[in-house]
Amino acid sequence: MRRKISLEEISDGRLYSSNDMVKADCGGCVGCSSCCRGMGESIVLDPLDVHRLSMGQRKNFQELLEEELELHVVDGLILPNLRMSGEDEACVYLNAQGRCGIHLFRPGICRLFPLGRYYENRTFQYFLQVHECIKGNRTKIKVKKWIDTPDLKSYEKFVLDWHCFLEDLDEKLSAVGDEAMRKAGCMYVLRHFYAEPFETRTEFYPYFDCRLRQAREDLEIKGNAR
Repeated sequence: MRRKISLEEISDGRLYSSNDMVKADCGGCVGCSSCCRGMGESIVLDPLDVHRLSMGQRKNFQELLEEELELHVVDGLILPNLRMSGEDEACVYLNAQGRCGIHLFRPGICRLFPLGRYYENRTFQYFLQVHECIKGNRTKIKVKKWIDTPDLKSYEKFVLDWHCFLEDLDEKLSAVGDEAMRKAGCMYVLRHFYAEPFETRTEFYPYFDCRLRQAREDLEIKGNAR
């Protein structure tokens, strides 16, 4: 999700790599679930997020959409996000004790928070959002340890490739200006990357790379992430 705002307004003014130390550790978020409430449509999911949720809960995409996920327009494309529910607009996966019920396979945005990603020149770095987390006395932790994702190098490549693909697709559809074509492009993305399950016997990243190459070919989108 693009945010048109100055980094100086929301960050500590620094950009971080995965090997840098950053003051983000909330000590297990004991007694706090503020970032799991009132997030609206902002917890947008990428194909790996949905794959993890599907495998972790043994549900397909359509089943997840029944109660746990929603579809909304994000930067001109239709993408899934975590659903909020109840009077306090809590994440559907937040249990009665205020703890995450899917922590082992939680989405990338949840792993990242309170960090964000700053994209520039078809690459990205991390930044610390200083106004988002209400937990005090945060301690320093290495970025890659905080994100807690196996094979971080492949994950970061996936994140960048996905971001660049969506950016390139939006640019192409905006240039054409055909509403029917945009709708067709949106439905293609939903079907090709979300509704059609990824092969569980194959590592996700190589399989995703194959689908991405096919999508760029089918939609006639030139360019690569880097």
